[in-house]
Amino acid sequence: MTRPHRDRSVWRVVATVLAALIVFLASLAPGLIASDSALALLRVPLECILALAAMILLPWRWARRTLAVLVALLLVLAAIIAALDRVFVATVGRPFDVVSGWSELVDGYGVVRDSTGTPGAIGILALVGVLAVAAVVAIAAALLRLARVLTRRRRPSLIAASAVTAGWLVLALVGVQLVAGEPVAAADGLSAAASSVDQVQVAAHDQAVLDRAAASDPYAALPASDLLTGLKGKDVVIAFVESYGQVAVQGTSFSPGVDAVLRSGNAALAAHGYTERSAFLTSSTFGGISWLAHSTLQSGLWIDSQRRYDQVTAGTRFTLAAAFRKAGWRTVSDVPSDSAPWPVGTSFYHYEQELNATNVGYKGPIFSYAQVPDQYTWAYFQQHELTVPHQPLMAEIDLVSSHTPWTPLPKLLPWDQLGDGSVYDPQPAEGLPPSVVWQDPRHVQQLYGESIQYTMGALTSFLTTFDDPNLVLVVLGDHQPATIVSGPGANHDVPISIIAKDPAVTQRIASWGWQPGLLPSATAPVWRMDAFRDRFLTAYGP
Repeated sequence: MTRPHRDRSVWRVVATVLAALIVFLASLAPGLIASDSALALLRVPLECILALAAMILLPWRWARRTLAVLVALLLVLAAIIAALDRVFVATVGRPFDVVSGWSELVDGYGVVRDSTGTPGAIGILALVGVLAVAAVVAIAAALLRLARVLTRRRRPSLIAASAVTAGWLVLALVGVQLVAGEPVAAADGLSAAASSVDQVQVAAHDQAVLDRAAASDPYAALPASDLLTGLKGKDVVIAFVESYGQVAVQGTSFSPGVDAVLRSGNAALAAHGYTERSAFLTSSTFGGISWLAHSTLQSGLWIDSQRRYDQVTAGTRFTLAAAFRKAGWRTVSDVPSDSAPWPVGTSFYHYEQELNATNVGYKGPIFSYAQVPDQYTWAYFQQHELTVPHQPLMAEIDLVSSHTPWTPLPKLLPWDQLGDGSVYDPQPAEGLPPSVVWQDPRHVQQLYGESIQYTMGALTSFLTTFDDPNLVLVVLGDHQPATIVSGPGANHDVPISIIAKDPAVTQRIASWGWQPGLLPSATAPVWRMDAFRDRFLTAYGP
């Protein structure tokens, strides 16, 4: 054999081996991503065996090409879903929902954009898209290469495929696993497709269950005269503190710092005549997707997925905000993370006015995700809503300075110096960028704790500085922070406090057994978040 022929033969062998490696790795990639163990490679992938056998039998070239592309798409999508599952479990404590989770990716992109900047986020998105397309092309080409080689030896190839398939069936029946949850008889792509079908079926059943629960609501039929009579004449604020979870106040390296701020707040509030009662609620979400917690608290329904959120907010469920409005309060939402109209705010919650980053006069810098510092949010609300003559007011305020990535953070300033927020201009440069902080989980945890200290410090400073005898606050976390802060296996519990100067407000909830102060102990009551609405309406009813 001449040298050119030898070279071509070597390259053909290399190309065939490379094609086999690509198909093998692509078939096992979902399990490898899920388990993070190299042992996941010691498995037998069913998809590539069946695909190659089918391509050997198909007599038409166009059919083989079509099948190769379809199998490549299946394998790439299975790998993408496995990666999304892993990211979602690490951040929000549950796998990706193929039915309704796609809109959550948009919000995830927003977090990445706030952390890395728009060019960086676009670059990451473009890179992912290019890699996905390249993977589909490479896998399809590899399948076609292997099919051509095996077709030349059709009979022995089919016999081998039949033998391997039989072995696969034996392994599947026995249930052999080298990595927990990853059978040696692998079918990752087919399993991902089956799981997606199951999610669609579960979603259909869950929709009917939720419809029945939403339709049963005796509070919606109550006359205005029987709603919230125990709070007549009060201004009521429901303040959600972003990522304010139980780990902020108990059993972590950063909880002592938060606890010190809360104890100091207790003393300051007591000196000004406030009373507080605190406990824990079990949130319907974890690590993010805050609007699930907001809607759960206000609707009295367990809303733990985007699908449920879309379903409930498209209906007429009676929310706390709607109850206040029906009873004569003016209702306001203040969402500093928003920069566009929020249709759900008017159609579902029935807010009469919406405040966001664009209409509160803020001219200062952004702090990663937080477009407006919490202290400024309170200052604007005090000046433009509470100080001016007004009818009783109910508002939901979202405090977002404690939102991931927790860096850079604003600092508390004298209230009379806030102005239009430009006084904050030097502060972002004084902190570290997320790309630096997130290299060390301990640094992330430290700054998370500092963000809660800032937010709760701003809250207590607001109450003692403006000292409003007519104000009632319901302050709670929306969810625990992501796993990098909360740790693996963390619960979904968040602190909640009711704060008022009028002792009659806390006397109304004496039977709840909530604890005095802002800092609930490990023995404080724990309710599901969807139980709050009904208990609140009952406690403050006639």
